Amino acid sequence: MAKTLRTFDLVLLRTFVVVAEQRSMTATANALHLSQGAVSQQIRRLEDLLGESLFIRQRPSIRLSPLGERLIAKARQILALNDQLWTELHGNPVQGIVRLGVPYDLAGAWITPAIRAFMASYPQVELSMKCGASPELIQATANGELDVAIAEEVVEQARGDCLSIERLVWAGAKGGAAYLKSPLPVSMVAETCVFRSPVIAALQAQNRPWKTLFENGSLEATIAMVSSDLAVSVWLQSTLPGGLDILPLDAALPELPPIAITLHRAKASQSAASEELIRHIRAHGAGG
Repeated sequence: MAKTLRTFDLVLLRTFVVVAEQRSMTATANALHLSQGAVSQQIRRLEDLLGESLFIRQRPSIRLSPLGERLIAKARQILALNDQLWTELHGNPVQGIVRLGVPYDLAGAWITPAIRAFMASYPQVELSMKCGASPELIQATANGELDVAIAEEVVEQARGDCLSIERLVWAGAKGGAAYLKSPLPVSMVAETCVFRSPVIAALQAQNRPWKTLFENGSLEATIAMVSSDLAVSVWLQSTLPGGLDILPLDAALPELPPIAITLHRAKASQSAASEELIRHIRAHGAGG
């Protein structure tokens, strides 16, 4: 007996991905020019196919279920491959210049898989990457100076499309004791660092004396300062440099808020190259 072939409907996958990005059925309906009922029906059809819920409904928004978390990266890859193949077969080559902005700490292992895959697919595209603090990158994108920007934002204040939510942790030298000093010496990359305000708020709420130490805009200088046990700092857990350790609970440092890694795009009409870069970031960001 022939084996039954199981095939995903690309329309259902695309709706699923947009709902996951917008975290709202209403926003998805507006984005896809569908009724809210049609969006809900498409999600139910995909859930019926898989035999399990893809979202956890928590008003006012929704979030991915464990199955949804497993599906999202692969769904983006399938859609990106479909769109790439369609473009290639219809003789509309992707070319031109794309200007990408990335925070200093995401410019290495986090973004590399996406850029590598994008450049392999579209070697004729000229990619220009600028590193900076998230607020600066968001503003540059709004001004049209960048086509696409990745940013780090406190979850409750995030304005971009959420790519992932990361844990923000206290970091110090391996076996270090800087966290025992009073006032607590804190080193961050720059005064414009998006982590700075929530860190200061957390320390003030704890009534913890602290002082800022060496903020000069250099990621390497901050790493050197912390690894020398002259100060502590904060990092996304997934981007913690190899020479540093997450400080233990008995360090008694205040809890820090989660951080959203978000995507921002210029308001002007996007080029095909920019859209393809965005698809690759969604599919391959953070090694996805």
